[in-house]
Amino acid sequence: MADKAGSPPRAWQRMLSGRRLDLIDPSPLDVEIADIAHGLARVARWNGQTVGDHAFSVAQHCLVVEDIAGLIEPTLTPAQRLVVLLHDGPEYVIGDMISPFKSVMGGDYKVIERRLEDAIHRRFGIAKFATAYLHKLTKKADILCAYFEAVELAGFTAEEAKKIFGVPKGVGRQTPEGPRLGLVPWSTIEAEDKFLKRFAELECLL
Repeated sequence: MADKAGSPPRAWQRMLSGRRLDLIDPSPLDVEIADIAHGLARVARWNGQTVGDHAFSVAQHCLVVEDIAGLIEPTLTPAQRLVVLLHDGPEYVIGDMISPFKSVMGGDYKVIERRLEDAIHRRFGIAKFATAYLHKLTKKADILCAYFEAVELAGFTAEEAKKIFGVPKGVGRQTPEGPRLGLVPWSTIEAEDKFLKRFAELECLL
């Protein structure tokens, strides 16, 4: 559907920083970490179907995934950790679609996601560190995090979570119910603040 006067549909979003980010052809110059942190802190994992006074945000999820990746591979450099921290960066624009919905969305969603991810990597000078190896490691940490989110926040039984995400090994503390991280959803303000602080810590080490 075209905008008024037959012009093409608007494909950009205005950010609170004042930037206008083109979703079809995103420029690294229009990417700001403040916008990313603000957006991710307000995007809920699991479509908000989690326990607690606050939604479990993508910003908090990204911090947990970075922690887990560091446990799996302690030799990660600050640049590699920054790639992991920003692994869901595009979701500050397109939101967090649950995996079952992504599977039926098809290619267009993935194309836009990859373009946004590339713009984010180029904006912060970490594109060359986004290797296939690091992608695989991030995916492993992401799945482990999803297991803990599922059983601790999203109402899954341990058996259900194991069938979908596998059995977590070497991460979390052992309890009678199985391994746990003790996840407690943060407020949007806390999630945004902690995400920005971690980004700054890593960026100053590049």
